Amino acid sequence: MEIDPEAILTEFYPVGSKTRELLLHHGLQVARKALDIIDRFSWLNAHRQFVYEAAMLHDVGIGPTKSPKLGCSGDLPYICHGVEGRKMLEKVGLHRHGLVCERHVGVGICKEEIRLHKLPLPERDMVPSSIEERLVCYADKFFSKSPKTNNEKSVDTIQANLAKYGEAHVTRFLRLHRLFTLGP
Repeated sequence: MEIDPEAILTEFYPVGSKTRELLLHHGLQVARKALDIIDRFSWLNAHRQFVYEAAMLHDVGIGPTKSPKLGCSGDLPYICHGVEGRKMLEKVGLHRHGLVCERHVGVGICKEEIRLHKLPLPERDMVPSSIEERLVCYADKFFSKSPKTNNEKSVDTIQANLAKYGEAHVTRFLRLHRLFTLGP
Protein backbone atom coordinates (compact mmCIF):
# COMPACT_ATOMS: atom_id res chain seq x y z
CA MET A 1 0.00 0.00 0.00
CA GLU A 2 1.48 3.33 -1.07
CA ILE A 3 1.15 6.36 1.14
CA ASP A 4 1.47 10.08 0.44
CA PRO A 5 4.37 11.28 2.62
CA GLU A 6 3.51 14.94 2.04
CA ALA A 7 -0.01 14.37 3.35
CA ILE A 8 1.40 12.57 6.41
CA LEU A 9 3.78 15.48 7.10
CA THR A 10 0.86 17.88 6.75
CA GLU A 11 -0.99 16.00 9.49
CA PHE A 12 1.79 17.02 11.87
CA TYR A 13 3.04 20.31 10.40
CA PRO A 14 0.72 22.85 8.73
CA VAL A 15 1.24 24.01 5.16
CA GLY A 16 3.51 27.05 5.20
CA SER A 17 5.29 26.15 8.43
CA LYS A 18 9.08 26.36 8.46
CA THR A 19 9.38 22.83 9.83
CA ARG A 20 7.19 21.30 7.12
CA GLU A 21 9.12 23.03 4.34
CA LEU A 22 12.47 21.93 5.80
CA LEU A 23 11.25 18.35 6.16
CA LEU A 24 9.97 18.24 2.57
CA HIS A 25 13.20 19.68 1.18
CA HIS A 26 15.49 17.46 3.27
CA GLY A 27 13.34 14.38 2.70
CA LEU A 28 13.54 14.85 -1.07
CA GLN A 29 17.33 15.18 -0.91
CA VAL A 30 17.62 11.97 1.11
CA ALA A 31 15.09 10.15 -1.09
CA ARG A 32 16.92 11.10 -4.30
CA LYS A 33 20.26 9.89 -2.92
CA ALA A 34 18.78 6.59 -1.68
CA LEU A 35 16.86 5.97 -4.93
CA ASP A 36 19.97 6.72 -6.98
CA ILE A 37 21.79 3.99 -5.05
CA ILE A 38 18.92 1.56 -5.69
CA ASP A 39 19.06 2.39 -9.40
CA ARG A 40 22.82 1.73 -9.54
CA PHE A 41 22.76 -1.52 -7.58
CA SER A 42 19.93 -3.86 -8.50
CA TRP A 43 21.37 -6.54 -6.21
CA LEU A 44 20.07 -4.52 -3.24
CA ASN A 45 16.51 -5.73 -3.88
CA ALA A 46 15.24 -2.78 -1.86
CA HIS A 47 11.57 -1.84 -1.92
CA ARG A 48 11.79 1.41 -3.90
CA GLN A 49 8.45 2.95 -2.89
CA PHE A 50 9.02 2.21 0.78
CA VAL A 51 12.50 3.79 0.61
CA TYR A 52 11.01 6.93 -0.92
CA GLU A 53 8.28 7.13 1.73
CA ALA A 54 10.64 6.42 4.62
CA ALA A 55 13.19 8.95 3.37
CA MET A 56 10.49 11.60 3.19
CA LEU A 57 9.29 10.82 6.74
CA HIS A 58 12.46 9.85 8.61
CA ASP A 59 12.74 13.18 10.49
CA VAL A 60 9.02 13.68 11.22
CA GLY A 61 9.79 13.57 14.96
CA ILE A 62 11.74 16.84 15.11
CA GLY A 63 8.67 18.86 16.12
CA PRO A 64 8.75 18.00 19.86
CA THR A 65 12.48 18.82 20.09
CA LYS A 66 14.11 22.07 21.13
CA SER A 67 15.44 23.08 17.70
CA PRO A 68 14.50 26.70 17.01
CA LYS A 69 16.59 26.84 13.79
CA LEU A 70 14.29 24.14 12.42
CA GLY A 71 11.13 25.85 13.63
CA CYS A 72 10.74 23.44 16.55
CA SER A 73 9.99 24.73 20.03
CA GLY A 74 9.54 21.51 21.99
CA ASP A 75 11.35 20.55 25.18
CA LEU A 76 13.13 17.36 24.10
CA PRO A 77 16.79 17.12 23.09
CA TYR A 78 17.26 16.69 19.33
CA ILE A 79 18.58 13.13 19.79
CA CYS A 80 15.01 12.15 20.73
CA HIS A 81 13.59 12.95 17.28
CA GLY A 82 13.94 9.37 16.04
CA VAL A 83 12.01 7.85 18.94
CA GLU A 84 9.40 10.63 18.70
CA GLY A 85 9.06 10.04 14.96
CA ARG A 86 8.46 6.35 15.55
CA LYS A 87 5.70 7.16 18.06
CA MET A 88 4.08 9.64 15.67
CA LEU A 89 4.09 7.27 12.72
CA GLU A 90 2.92 4.30 14.75
CA LYS A 91 -0.13 6.35 15.78
CA VAL A 92 -1.10 6.59 12.10
CA GLY A 93 -0.40 2.89 11.46
CA LEU A 94 3.03 3.25 9.83
CA HIS A 95 5.02 0.89 12.05
CA ARG A 96 7.73 -0.01 9.54
CA HIS A 97 8.26 3.66 8.63
CA GLY A 98 8.49 4.41 12.35
CA LEU A 99 11.39 1.99 12.73
CA VAL A 100 13.31 3.94 10.08
CA CYS A 101 12.76 7.11 12.11
CA GLU A 102 14.10 5.51 15.26
CA ARG A 103 17.05 3.73 13.68
CA HIS A 104 18.51 6.46 11.44
CA VAL A 105 19.75 8.77 14.23
CA GLY A 106 23.53 9.01 14.22
CA VAL A 107 24.24 5.87 12.26
CA GLY A 108 22.15 3.95 14.70
CA ILE A 109 22.58 3.84 18.46
CA CYS A 110 23.24 0.67 20.46
CA LYS A 111 21.68 -0.07 23.83
CA GLU A 112 25.16 -0.04 25.38
CA GLU A 113 25.83 3.48 24.04
CA ILE A 114 22.51 4.70 25.45
CA ARG A 115 23.39 3.28 28.85
CA LEU A 116 27.07 4.37 28.81
CA HIS A 117 26.35 7.97 27.76
CA LYS A 118 23.11 8.21 29.77
CA LEU A 119 21.22 9.29 26.64
CA PRO A 120 17.58 10.32 27.13
CA LEU A 121 16.37 7.35 25.06
CA PRO A 122 14.76 3.99 25.79
CA GLU A 123 17.43 1.37 26.47
CA ARG A 124 17.17 -0.70 23.29
CA ASP A 125 19.19 -1.18 20.14
CA MET A 126 18.25 1.40 17.53
CA VAL A 127 20.53 0.37 14.68
CA PRO A 128 19.26 0.07 11.10
CA SER A 129 18.86 -3.57 10.14
CA SER A 130 16.90 -3.87 6.88
CA ILE A 131 18.45 -2.74 3.61
CA GLU A 132 15.81 0.00 3.39
CA GLU A 133 16.64 1.28 6.89
CA ARG A 134 20.34 1.27 6.09
CA LEU A 135 19.78 3.11 2.78
CA VAL A 136 17.82 5.95 4.41
CA CYS A 137 20.28 6.18 7.30
CA TYR A 138 23.23 6.36 4.89
CA ALA A 139 21.67 8.85 2.47
CA ASP A 140 20.61 11.09 5.37
CA LYS A 141 24.20 11.65 6.46
CA PHE A 142 24.95 13.54 3.23
CA PHE A 143 22.47 16.38 3.83
CA SER A 144 21.81 18.98 6.47
CA LYS A 145 18.38 20.27 7.35
CA SER A 146 19.80 23.77 7.53
CA PRO A 147 17.80 26.06 5.23
CA LYS A 148 21.06 27.65 4.06
CA THR A 149 22.67 24.39 2.90
CA ASN A 150 21.79 22.54 -0.27
CA ASN A 151 25.17 20.96 -0.92
CA GLU A 152 25.91 17.30 -0.43
CA LYS A 153 28.49 16.67 2.30
CA SER A 154 31.69 14.81 1.51
CA VAL A 155 32.50 11.46 3.09
CA ASP A 156 35.37 13.14 4.97
CA THR A 157 33.02 15.75 6.43
CA ILE A 158 30.55 13.07 7.49
CA GLN A 159 33.31 11.08 9.17
CA ALA A 160 34.55 14.17 11.04
CA ASN A 161 31.02 14.97 12.23
CA LEU A 162 30.42 11.39 13.39
CA ALA A 163 33.81 11.15 15.13
CA LYS A 164 32.46 13.55 17.78
CA TYR A 165 30.13 10.74 18.87
CA GLY A 166 32.71 7.98 18.92
CA GLU A 167 34.59 5.64 16.64
CA ALA A 168 31.69 3.17 16.53
CA HIS A 169 29.62 5.70 14.58
CA VAL A 170 32.40 6.26 12.06
CA THR A 171 32.85 2.51 11.66
CA ARG A 172 29.11 1.99 11.08
CA PHE A 173 29.05 4.75 8.48
CA LEU A 174 32.10 3.39 6.65
CA ARG A 175 30.50 -0.07 6.53
CA LEU A 176 27.43 1.46 4.91
CA HIS A 177 29.60 3.52 2.58
CA ARG A 178 31.44 0.43 1.37
CA LEU A 179 28.17 -1.47 0.91
CA PHE A 180 26.49 1.31 -1.09
CA THR A 181 29.50 2.19 -3.23
CA LEU A 182 31.32 -1.13 -3.72
CA GLY A 183 28.73 -3.80 -3.00
CA PRO A 184 28.78 -6.87 -0.75
